[in-house]
Amino acid sequence: MDSMDHHARSSRNYFAGLRLDRAHPRRFDREWLECRRLDPDTRLVPIWRMHSVVCRSQPATPLLLAPDQVDALSPGSMVLLGMLGGSACFAVDIELEESALLERLPSGVELCELPDAGVRLDPQDGALLAYARALIHWHRRHRHCGDCGARNALRHGGHMLECENPACRARTFPRTDPAIIVLVELMDGTDSRCLLGRSPGWPPRMYSTLAGFVEPGESLEDAVVREIHEESGVRVTDVHYHSSQPWPFPASLMMGFRARALNSAIDLDVHELEDARWFTREGIVRELREGRIELPRRVSIAYRLVEDWFDSAGGARLADLVSDAGG
Repeated sequence: MDSMDHHARSSRNYFAGLRLDRAHPRRFDREWLECRRLDPDTRLVPIWRMHSVVCRSQPATPLLLAPDQVDALSPGSMVLLGMLGGSACFAVDIELEESALLERLPSGVELCELPDAGVRLDPQDGALLAYARALIHWHRRHRHCGDCGARNALRHGGHMLECENPACRARTFPRTDPAIIVLVELMDGTDSRCLLGRSPGWPPRMYSTLAGFVEPGESLEDAVVREIHEESGVRVTDVHYHSSQPWPFPASLMMGFRARALNSAIDLDVHELEDARWFTREGIVRELREGRIELPRRVSIAYRLVEDWFDSAGGARLADLVSDAGG
């Protein structure tokens, strides 16, 4: 492991490192919020059924709308993201049917799943869209109180929901699901191999690092040890934190680790994985060139984990061997 600062390392991950003032104190100022919602300099990030709207430019850019442009799009929840370049920035949930939406959007734009936009987007633009998507998803999933079933009302610029039932008034805040993702390394003399697997339903030939959700009452490190053993039969030690990545698909925070394997025998959980194998660096190069495997998208922390391990040997760089689209 190198000595890079963890914040610097995480900031290199796609969807992370957003340089935006989240303007936390402004979330409580109703007058300021109302003025910003009407301000022609305000910019709004439209989200339609968890799809982002991007301009077909090189690189692709998010479509940012002025308040008067949004009025015709049947806007739903509007959530303050913060201050962007001196102007307030909101995410807005668009509730039109697709055909009507496409008719009213400017030309030269498209609806896309954010991971599919990939490296076509500048990392800062990708981080902004991920932030907007995460909050709109939370709003869509919590329109009613989980305690009594009454409607929830938007509060604090959209960063809190409050039950409208006077007898309840339960408050709900955004939630993130913690997940671990791990580069497992098996030492072989002075060389090493890494463990990659594939889940049923993934694109053909896709292999990636193993991952899983943290369970209640479990530390991150315990989750690493448990998940790797459950899925592959491999026991690990020397669990080291690498970096983290927001992954709002729908609401995860991926926490990356590296760990050392204590055994090489693989015993698959066939409900989780259809295959898992140990790969040398030479094997990855060969199988990539022969088209037998694909690696994760470059926008994922899974790719970063594999890349950092691969490049640490000081030979060829992984980025020179894979396409921009990734797997």
